[in-house]
Amino acid sequence: MSSERDAEADRGAVLEANDRFYVAFEARDLDAMSDLWVHDDDTVCVHPGWSPLHGWSSIGAGWTALFDGPQRLQFIVTDAHVSIVGDMAWVSCDENLLTAGASGVVAALNVFRRIDDAWRMVVHHGAPVMARGDDEVDD
Repeated sequence: MSSERDAEADRGAVLEANDRFYVAFEARDLDAMSDLWVHDDDTVCVHPGWSPLHGWSSIGAGWTALFDGPQRLQFIVTDAHVSIVGDMAWVSCDENLLTAGASGVVAALNVFRRIDDAWRMVVHHGAPVMARGDDEVDD
């Protein structure tokens, strides 16, 4: 029973870290974003249409550029799935984006590592989801 409670607590903590990521993103809060990420050379961030950013220095500069830009984004995160193996966890989810005059969906994979009992981000990867036609079939 205790291990089930621990697993459920871990799942909740990972989802909470994932939520903090989107809150920081929407708020354009570089300090909150920085607090969430691991600050080492093994981190990776891929925004839709961007080349991969490796290491916190590049990732932090990327967030600064995004937050200083004119586009404001609102996220409605759906279809979140959590997997945890040891001190690593990942969340796959859909980022339903709303912005002035446009909307879209990005499929995201967010990877977290447990460090000192806190889940910290090591990977964010976002890929745009193409609009599906009526004649397309699921794999």
